[in-house]
Formats: sequence, C-alpha cells, structure tokens
Amino acid sequence: MRAKEDRILTVPNALSVVRLIGVPVLLWLLLVEHADGWAFALLIASGVTDFLDGKLARLLDQFSRLGALLDPLVDRLYLIATVFGFLVRGILPWPFVVVLIGRDLILGAVLPIYRRRGLEPPEVIYLGKAATFALMSALPWLLAGQMDWAAAGFSRAFGWALLWWGTAVYVWTGLLYLWKAFAVARTIPVVPRATS
Repeated sequence: MRAKEDRILTVPNALSVVRLIGVPVLLWLLLVEHADGWAFALLIASGVTDFLDGKLARLLDQFSRLGALLDPLVDRLYLIATVFGFLVRGILPWPFVVVLIGRDLILGAVLPIYRRRGLEPPEVIYLGKAATFALMSALPWLLAGQMDWAAAGFSRAFGWALLWWGTAVYVWTGLLYLWKAFAVARTIPVVPRATS
C-alpha cells in the first residue's frame, strides 16, 4: 500500500499538472488578452479535469500522496488566480476577494500546528469540496455574464447566487478547519526536535 501512495507518475497527477500549467495561462487570458471566451473555456476545462482526476484515481486505483497534496493546491491556485483576475477586471468587488483569499491565508498560517506535532494536514472536509465546487462553478458563470450574448443576464444572476452560497460555505468550513487546528494544539504535544 505504501508503494502505491508514493507513486508520482499517475493519470490523476498528470491531470493536476496540466491544470497547474493552466493557472498562468488563465491570468494571461483575463488580464492581457481580455479573451473572456477562452478564459471561460479554460475554467470549464479545469473544472472537468478536477472532477476527472478524482474519479480516475478511484477507478484506476491511482491514489498517491502527491495527488492528495497537488489536487487541493491547484484548486486553491485556480481560485486565487481567478478571483484576483476578476478583481483587476472589476468583475468581483474587493470584499469577496478579501474573504476568499483571507480564508486560505489564515488556514495556511495554522499548518505549522500540525507540522510541529508530526501530523499530516487535516483531510479535506467534503463540505469544503462542495464549497470549492460552488465557487469554481460561479466564476465561469460570472465571466459569461460579462460577454455579449443572449444569456448574459441569467449567467450573471446565476453566478452571483452560486458565489454567495459558495462563499458562505467556504467561510464555514474554514472555521471548522480552524477549530480542528486549535483542538490539535490543545490536546497533542509538540514533537521535540532531534538534536545532533
């Protein structure tokens, strides 16, 4: 089982790497080219490959420690890059950006609590995955609402509804992760560092 967890060359990991390469491409499309149609297509493709890498990991029995770290990292990078790009473009107001990025920065700041105790970061909460899915679904809809087409009004309204719901759940799961981290800090002692 250990050997399987340590694998690097897997189909799900390859999909995550392709998604990772798409992050700077997305920013270039949004901020340099203003190619909203292509940016929309890239966001959709990222969402589909995110769904596929989890399915393929189960189907092909290709779970790995790298995949467990890489997949949520790429999700966060896509979210941060898209939200930043939307802020610069005036699609999203700054309070949403502060809440969404601030939540991830705060959770990143508590990771040393686990490291100092020799623990892995906590497993992803299913509700947190649902919140990320809602946010990553909202963003293409909001972008589609900026384009000149018949369903722009619907796209904007639907995108905002998903964004509000996703943000609320995202903040709630952030509080749950914080509570877990503080529980660990209170109940599990720090592992002493080995001295040479």
